Amino acid sequence: MKIYQLKVQDINPAMLDSFERYQKTDRVLVNCNEGLFEKPDHFEDNWSICQKREIVRHFSNVSANGGSVHLVEDSKEIIGFAVIESVEFGESAVYRELSYFHIDQKHRGRGIGKELFQKVRKVAKELGAEKLYIGAHPSIETQDFYMKRGCSLAEEINREIYEREPRDWQLEIKL
Repeated sequence: MKIYQLKVQDINPAMLDSFERYQKTDRVLVNCNEGLFEKPDHFEDNWSICQKREIVRHFSNVSANGGSVHLVEDSKEIIGFAVIESVEFGESAVYRELSYFHIDQKHRGRGIGKELFQKVRKVAKELGAEKLYIGAHPSIETQDFYMKRGCSLAEEINREIYEREPRDWQLEIKL
């Protein structure tokens, strides 16, 4: 397994075609006045080929404009990826968004996400960010992953990111 930064010249429109984004959610974490609690919620996420190819187009844009795309490969198969956006934001421009962070469904639970997350934290800091901002899926499993990495609720909410997916948790981690 290797983790590396994607170069623009290595982008192939079909590079994510075999990537399995599938996630079945039965419980989510919600935040209300009484605090955090779990609640039942049933839905599935599964990207189409069109969605995967749109993400690859996004890889090109990010790579060409000062962001960073990292892939995790095993036997020439992409089994994970992360995207750090090129634009800084926040009151003091201290944030960079981690817009995508995914491990192939078949490869979860092997510590790959932990390694990739450590790598993107280091890279975001090298890009000048003080904090990484994450609009994180509300599933218990996803929230558990980020909380174990040291993430917390974002001090500043980015409206644009929030409005893309209002059910997502707006998280941050200091770098």
